[in-house]
Amino acid sequence: MESTLNFEEQIKKDLHQYLLSMQEVDERLPQCPDVEEKWEKIAQAYVPDGIREFNAYPTASLGWMMYIGMALAKYWDEEWEIYSKIDDLYAYMRDKRGYDNMDEYIREDVLLLKGDSYTSTEKLVGECASRVYNALLHQRIQPGTKEAFNAYVVCLHQLYLMGAYIQLKRLGYHMTAIN
Repeated sequence: MESTLNFEEQIKKDLHQYLLSMQEVDERLPQCPDVEEKWEKIAQAYVPDGIREFNAYPTASLGWMMYIGMALAKYWDEEWEIYSKIDDLYAYMRDKRGYDNMDEYIREDVLLLKGDSYTSTEKLVGECASRVYNALLHQRIQPGTKEAFNAYVVCLHQLYLMGAYIQLKRLGYHMTAIN
């Protein structure tokens, strides 16, 4: 297996190119330190649930993290002074409807999506999760190892960030070079 750093860069590049082709992100990815700073706490809270679900539902286990990234970007844009004080944002979202329905909760109650945008977002997240899962399988890592755990976390991290980037663009934040 290639190094975790190279693998993370590969995931980032693949997702970025795919999302660029779908016009869901800009060429230059945004920086949102507030959302990025929440990553570690979210990951620590999410990983036990994500790993438990991974064998039976790998794309859900991966894709839910993209929804979480989208939700955090929305929270950041609207009510960050409130949401930034919630100790466990992952549990806050999960406990609204449970792990299995967290995607629907985020699409309906956080992102306020309906109709085509609801369906297209579901499809987009599913495709991103499938791409990442496929890349993970191609690493040929022994399941249950430290290597497998680290690769899984790398995948979640990139999905989280890309989810935030998608939502920031949808909220009107565009990253363009300043000449």
